[in-house]
Amino acid sequence: MTSVVDKPQKKLLGKIIITSTLVVETGLHIGGGGENLDIGGLDKPVIRDPMTQRPYLPGSSIKGKLRAILERWLQKPLNRAGGSGTYRYESDDLEDGYTEISQGKFVRYEGARTCKLSRVFGSTGGSSCYLKEDIINSEDLDKKGNATIINGEEYIKTKGRNHAARLIVRDCHLTEESAKKLEKIDTGLYMTEWKFENGIDRVTAAANPRQLERVPAGSEFKFEMVYTVEDESQAAEDLENLAIALAILEDDALGGHGSRGYGKIRFENFEIEYRDIKHYQEIASGGGKFLPVAIKDIGEFLSRFSDVKALLPAKTP
Repeated sequence: MTSVVDKPQKKLLGKIIITSTLVVETGLHIGGGGENLDIGGLDKPVIRDPMTQRPYLPGSSIKGKLRAILERWLQKPLNRAGGSGTYRYESDDLEDGYTEISQGKFVRYEGARTCKLSRVFGSTGGSSCYLKEDIINSEDLDKKGNATIINGEEYIKTKGRNHAARLIVRDCHLTEESAKKLEKIDTGLYMTEWKFENGIDRVTAAANPRQLERVPAGSEFKFEMVYTVEDESQAAEDLENLAIALAILEDDALGGHGSRGYGKIRFENFEIEYRDIKHYQEIASGGGKFLPVAIKDIGEFLSRFSDVKALLPAKTP
């Protein structure tokens, strides 16, 4: 006997493109993993564009930092084991359920369809998770054993499903004006600076000198992130959470060694555009909805968030 099932795609309503200038306020280090360690050379070089040899900021580093900030702010539980006894948060499935972190010990997670973190940054489904039987049956998932009682209710083990990220964070490359300034500095390194440090063993008092490469304070990078609008009822909240994460990042640090003063940044001159599907269909006509005036910094971004919300599609009833 055959049956026809409906498995629709997620909606694509449009894209929100947010651009800004990322200004480095204290020397910043994002490691490039140098292949060789020469005598007298750098212990920790920065990552560079292989075509231009200019330093750049990987989008993955910025996105990972924003995710970590929101994970803490939203008080997400630590349900996924990492290396060296560490844990992180993941939505193990699209629907709410439990993760078994050790024999008989369960942590509840929120499904990626509604989780404020996972629906934006994406989530990798767990190799196993525990869902209610009606969800497993309605979504035609495989069962892995009999029912287990968790917190007084029956759950069944199954394989979790992935959720694609709505957010893209581009690699940040130097502005041309900033690149010209950095080309003129004389530090013995191309567009960067040496930072000499001396670690002292607290027990033996032995010195451990090292040399780190940093992007100098005052460097400016082109920042861009793109948010895919899939759900009108969630888009405004997602964008507001991202704006708050950017504000927290300004008071935190990007890259390594932040507790020692590295990696203070700020964002300037935001431009925000919403491109709906009609814009892409009629791209030759130059459509798109912009904020009429650029936003100078993250504080103004948050204070004018009602203007940003006005760009988004109206909620469908």
